[in-house]
Amino acid sequence: MPPGSAERRPHARLEGTASFLRVSQAPASLLAAPPQGGAGPASTDTGRKRPGGRDGGPAAAGMASSDLMLPAGASDLDEDENALGSGPGLQEPLQLGELDITSDEFILDEVDVHIQANLEDDLVKEALKTGVDLRHYSKQVELELQQIEQKSIRDYIQESENIASLHNQITACDAVLERMEQMLGAFQSDLSSISSEIRTLQEQSGAMNVRLRNRQAVRGRLGELVDGLVVPSALVTAILEAPVTDPRFLEQLQELDAKAAAVREQEARGTAACADVRGVLDRLRVKAVAKIREFVLQKIYSFRKPMTNYQIPQTALLKYRFFYQFLLGNERATAREIRDEYVETLGKVYLSYSRSYLGRLMKVQYEEVAEKDDLMGVEDTAKKGFFSKPSLRSRNTIFTLGTRGSVISPTELEAPILVPHTAQRGEQRYPFEALFRSQHYALLDNSCREYLFICDFFAVSGPAAHDLFHAVMGRTLNMTLKHLESYLADCYDAIAVFLCIHIVLRFRNIAAKRDVPALDRYWEQVLALLWPRFELILEMNVQSVRSTDPQRLGGLDTRPHYITRRYAEFSSALVSINQTIPNERTMQLLGQLQVEVENFVLRVAAEFSSRKEQLVFLINNYDMMLGVLMERAADDSKEVESFQQLLNARTQEFIEELLSPPFGGLVAFVKEAEGLIEHGQAERLRGEEARVTQLIRGFGSSWKSSVESLSQDVMRSFTNFRNGTSIIQGALTQLIQLYHRFHRVLSQPQLRALPARTELINIHHLMVELKKHKPNF
Repeated sequence: MPPGSAERRPHARLEGTASFLRVSQAPASLLAAPPQGGAGPASTDTGRKRPGGRDGGPAAAGMASSDLMLPAGASDLDEDENALGSGPGLQEPLQLGELDITSDEFILDEVDVHIQANLEDDLVKEALKTGVDLRHYSKQVELELQQIEQKSIRDYIQESENIASLHNQITACDAVLERMEQMLGAFQSDLSSISSEIRTLQEQSGAMNVRLRNRQAVRGRLGELVDGLVVPSALVTAILEAPVTDPRFLEQLQELDAKAAAVREQEARGTAACADVRGVLDRLRVKAVAKIREFVLQKIYSFRKPMTNYQIPQTALLKYRFFYQFLLGNERATAREIRDEYVETLGKVYLSYSRSYLGRLMKVQYEEVAEKDDLMGVEDTAKKGFFSKPSLRSRNTIFTLGTRGSVISPTELEAPILVPHTAQRGEQRYPFEALFRSQHYALLDNSCREYLFICDFFAVSGPAAHDLFHAVMGRTLNMTLKHLESYLADCYDAIAVFLCIHIVLRFRNIAAKRDVPALDRYWEQVLALLWPRFELILEMNVQSVRSTDPQRLGGLDTRPHYITRRYAEFSSALVSINQTIPNERTMQLLGQLQVEVENFVLRVAAEFSSRKEQLVFLINNYDMMLGVLMERAADDSKEVESFQQLLNARTQEFIEELLSPPFGGLVAFVKEAEGLIEHGQAERLRGEEARVTQLIRGFGSSWKSSVESLSQDVMRSFTNFRNGTSIIQGALTQLIQLYHRFHRVLSQPQLRALPARTELINIHHLMVELKKHKPNF
């Protein structure tokens, strides 16, 4: 602001305000109408800038800038705005805000603020710089506004017809729109009513859906009920006319059973419709029961025909297992009749077959069997007497296993059963355990088949199946047990009984694998007969050995005794069998028998006068028993270990006894000299020079003949050449060791100067010479 303008500031405000009022109070139509002649503010040059003058202050400049908001030459308001924004020196319109000078509360300070803000505008600044006279410009604007107004009036008069036509058209459109409004209102009301109807329909549809589902459920239940109660003609025809072997009969019989069960269930629920079909179903049931009863009984009666393979009708009955199930559910009395008839018929068939087969089997047993006198400790002489039966040709056969152990091998255990009449034609004979195996394998096979048939055909399991099985097979099993008990009462063949025990143990495992527990009680009963008899026979043999008097056995020699041979064969047989399924009780009994046999061997050895003969007898018997045991028993068994220790001890003693006659003086001197040296009395050897010289010369002159005589004596004394060779080898080895010890004694200072030392035989030379006397077997 120029200096000195502060005093004129109120007047400037009033002038600016008056100019603003003239502009702001102009009609809107005039403001929007373009000026005549298109003259704009740029053509006016009356305005001059008067710095420091009355009208040249900031207020006047502000008002002049306000007047520039109405540019000339614009055709309408939009073009005015565009022109104002794009004219020279005018970038954008003035922003006067919401200035209200008509209010009584107008405050000049606020106007001053607005004016000051407008003065800072770029357009106002430009107008002030060019020196435009705002009053002339204002008048020019007013003139232009009047011209625009007049032109607008003329235009309006010229377009009056069009305006009237437009008015009429607007009125007509208004009427049309009013009718459309009415139609839309009616349509809206119709839509609201339709919406309510749709909701009603939805509710009705939901209710109908529920009723439909309920009716479908009822229909399904009723359909099942009707289907279960209605008796079709195909069912009636099949039950009345078709044979029982026809597949249609079995199919319709199952349908009849299902309908009868359904009727019983519905009757329990109180369904009245069951009375309509009860009579028809009862008549069909009676007819079906009669046909089934006749058919099944005919099959059962076919078992009674001689030489009939009853497994064939059994297999045929399994195809019609439903017949019995139908009878069990609809006619229990008939089902019980069929079951009782089956039990009675098959029980007799099995009993007859088993008795006949067992009787024929016993005819192909060995004629020579062990008796109560055929024990291990009994003298091996024939019994004499008119009424006495001839004894076994050789009692050793009942103590020898031989090939009898193959009966429990996997291949022969389940081999085909023996055919007695074929064996009789071929004059074949078998031991008792082979007959026992064949009989019980047939019993096992038939029992397993029968148990499985009973469980399948009669639809039983658990205790009920066991009871029905024993009702069929009970008499056969009891007959077999009685026969076994009767046979064992006079049986003295321990190996046969022991093999029978192991046959039963294996058959019990086979029955368990076949899932047939019905024979478990029978196996226990058989073992309860076999074990006590086996233990009794074993105890009898132990007692016979214990009570044997060597003096009553006749002439004795140093060869193995027949009682020890019996024991060796018998013990190895039981040990080899027991190794498959070990039993501690058997090992205890064999231990008792071994103790008695060892005592018996010692008693017999005591009958010989010389110790050498006693040792030969002991070694021969121990060697024989050890050899037999090692063939069948394991090397680490108790029996093998025990006899090995006994044999080694007696062999060492016999070697010392063997070397004593020819080399006894040398042995005695070496032991005495070693004792003196050990106790520090080696000086006493000086007095033994003559004895040592005699020993050196005696050994050198006789050792070859002594060794030769020793070898011949050993080979004559021992039946087992391998054992004799081992004894000779041991004796020669001990002789070399003895002579080597003799050399060490002579190397002592007390005997080192002995002249006879030059006659000593070199150790290596002696070893080479002794090898020549070693027998080769």
